[in-house]
Amino acid sequence: MNTTRRTTRWPWPRSTVAGPLAALLVVYALFASLSPDTFLGWINFTTMVRQTVVVAIVAIGMTLVMVQGGIDLSVGSLVALTTVVVARSIQAGQGAFAASAVGIALAVMAGLLNGVLVVALRITPFIVTLGSMSILRGLAKGIAHEQKIDARVTGLGDLMVIDPARSWQLFPMGVWVTVAVAGLAAVLLGHTRWGRHIIATGSNQATARLCGINVTRRTVEVYMIAGVLAGLAGIMEFSTLTVGDPTDSVGLELEVIAAVVIGGGSLSGGQGSILGTLLGALLLTFIGTGCTHVGVPNWVQEILTGVIIVVAMGLDRFRRKGDPGR
Repeated sequence: MNTTRRTTRWPWPRSTVAGPLAALLVVYALFASLSPDTFLGWINFTTMVRQTVVVAIVAIGMTLVMVQGGIDLSVGSLVALTTVVVARSIQAGQGAFAASAVGIALAVMAGLLNGVLVVALRITPFIVTLGSMSILRGLAKGIAHEQKIDARVTGLGDLMVIDPARSWQLFPMGVWVTVAVAGLAAVLLGHTRWGRHIIATGSNQATARLCGINVTRRTVEVYMIAGVLAGLAGIMEFSTLTVGDPTDSVGLELEVIAAVVIGGGSLSGGQGSILGTLLGALLLTFIGTGCTHVGVPNWVQEILTGVIIVVAMGLDRFRRKGDPGR
């Protein structure tokens, strides 16, 4: 019994957050020195934080999935599908709340389908979600007739802008929603029995089963949560774009996975940090925005993003080699 408790407790040092935090501060200082006139300033900072919302929300769900030992490549397609469904629902005369509810409901179904396929077919999550990535993208294009859908933003437009009458909020409501989601996820993962089950499952699924953990149920649950958060991110994306775009968020899954790994998550499962994931998402945004401010061409930025992803995967492998228990 004592051994089980040791293996299901929070298995990574909280100091892992220090790495991404230090990198974030260094990157910010670097671009602030290279372009102080445009990069520095509260307006640019709030803009960068706002631009991180979609990636951060999806990455929170991806953190839970990766800690459990899985992966979800369909999140980018699901974000795009949500924007299309919300836009189409508003076009049909539904209000902002009803349209959002439809988008979230579809996202839950997509997450449920991913989870059920993973546990029922016993196919690796990479293959299952690679297939659902294509299915959801095709569905989004079909619903939108392969074009953008213009719709009244209604109340959703207030999510990603600051109301001048509420300047005391400092950040748009979408940012505070992200903080609330992150706080809830951190509590669930680090301070509940459910979170310990997720960590134990990702660390060693066979041992988790022997300890009485319902691995099948936990697997489906984390994919459903990831679906819900991808749907929520889709609503935030619609608020920003004000259109339903079936071609939106291509490659988002790679950026999200990189944010999780930079923040201390492991592709092999059992490790992850919600705070670290948020720092990783901010780091990617700071780098992209900073490159734009100093005049780095877009094609160079894409190369840099690829390098960051490769380095992040390398760091994950290095951490696993240095952990004798993995």
